[in-house]
Amino acid sequence: MNKLFVLLSVLLVFSVAMVANAQEGMMMELGEPEGQVTIVSWAGYVERGATDPAFDWVTDFEAETGCMVTNKVAATSDEMVALMNEGGFDLVTASGDASLRLVAGKRVQPINVDLIPSWSTVDERLQEAPWHYVDGVHYGVPYQWGSNVLMYNTEIFGDTPPDSWSVTFEEQTLPDGESNAGRVQAYDGAIFIADAAMYLMYHNPELGITDPYSLDRTQFDAALNLLRQQRELVGRYWHDAFIQIDDFTNEGVAASGSWPFQVNLLVGGGAPIASTVPVEGATGWADTTMMAVDSPNPDCAYLWLEHSLNPKLQGDLAAWFGTVPSVLAACEGNELLGDGGCETNGLGNFDRIAFWRTPTATCGDGRGDICVPYYEWVTNYIAVIGGR
Repeated sequence: MNKLFVLLSVLLVFSVAMVANAQEGMMMELGEPEGQVTIVSWAGYVERGATDPAFDWVTDFEAETGCMVTNKVAATSDEMVALMNEGGFDLVTASGDASLRLVAGKRVQPINVDLIPSWSTVDERLQEAPWHYVDGVHYGVPYQWGSNVLMYNTEIFGDTPPDSWSVTFEEQTLPDGESNAGRVQAYDGAIFIADAAMYLMYHNPELGITDPYSLDRTQFDAALNLLRQQRELVGRYWHDAFIQIDDFTNEGVAASGSWPFQVNLLVGGGAPIASTVPVEGATGWADTTMMAVDSPNPDCAYLWLEHSLNPKLQGDLAAWFGTVPSVLAACEGNELLGDGGCETNGLGNFDRIAFWRTPTATCGDGRGDICVPYYEWVTNYIAVIGGR
């Protein structure tokens, strides 16, 4: 028998076995709903109208399924991973810098997309995205995606809005005649090192950065040095969206990286706030609803996974958070989002966003095992924030 044929046959059997083993914990049919479901989510992702009665996609789900929703808001991806490691939750809306950690740590289970009737409506660019689709197995249902934006005070910047992240990284005099020192913020999460790397990728091309999540030691050290420089300017490292909203309202903050969620709430409240994606580009997030490996309420969890793809929910959430739906049908006919809402929220920017991804020693750009792994990002960013 041809040796190549034998080898290919063995590899095929091995691949099938790997997928089969991964799918062992996958649900094959739904049973009676348990009456409740617990979700770990980003702020604003699971709304029941408490902040604004127009935004409520929980109440109808509870009425239709009998599954009462309990939501735990997490401020960072690290917090989400920690909560899922503790257990007791059914679902989590994980970004790309958490999702693969959850898969590798065996904290989430394979998803049987055949049990989710609306799966076929998901944007094809997301159906097998590498942050949740691993070795031929689905580990979640795409929820929303978007970019981190530069939020700024329009009264401070006047007729010269910022077009570069430099207003948060380098000391300078702002259009109101005052220094930016003490009036900018930065994200309190190690993944923010990628934002510094993107800034250097644009301004210091000699460093050779092509992927902000794949940094060799020289590139990583350059990013840390930029962040140490920024440390002298930062008034607060933020992780709570509502505290950042209060800071921009009451504490004279001029500019910061932020989410469209804060921008929308501030603008809706009449604050002099706007946002932009600067010339250097932006990092971003594509969030996936993933199911805990030991989910205590798996049937209600699957019912929520299906509900999460409802076009009205998708459109309402996109309008609320400033995101792009994973179900593109939601971009049309949604009263809150409006027919141009998806374009406004960045639908055309998908290929320009550096989506959050957990850094590993193996570089994502083919350079081998010379990149700095995430645990070093965490320890070093803590040191930067601490002034070291």
